[in-house]
Amino acid sequence: MILVDTSVLIDFFKGIENESCRKFKYIQQQDISFGINSVIFQEVLQGARSDDEYYILKTHLETQRFYHPKDPIGSFARAAKIYVDCRQKGITVRSTIDCLIVQTVLEHNLFLLHNDGDFEEIAKIIPLRFY
Repeated sequence: MILVDTSVLIDFFKGIENESCRKFKYIQQQDISFGINSVIFQEVLQGARSDDEYYILKTHLETQRFYHPKDPIGSFARAAKIYVDCRQKGITVRSTIDCLIVQTVLEHNLFLLHNDGDFEEIAKIIPLRFY
């Protein structure tokens, strides 16, 4: 199973051709199980340029599989620990949301499909599996 990051979805919806979008198209064509989480949902919706675009995106994304944090407190504490661990090793994570995305990937034993160099940096400290 795969968690598809905001960075891929934004490029995909804009029609951008890159390696991550090609992988996402392949995942869809092969009917490979994938999903998003609530913060990815929020980030994509925030990028809408109009009310119409917002409702189209919302309607589509609501049909996707959602991977939620398993513990309403502990998951967030572990996401914060990812941030702390990276910072202690000299890696500055620019988005705390990325730490929650990583925690979701770890909790659900997922592969992450992304187009964001921050995840590559986090993976130097945290054992992430990429698709």
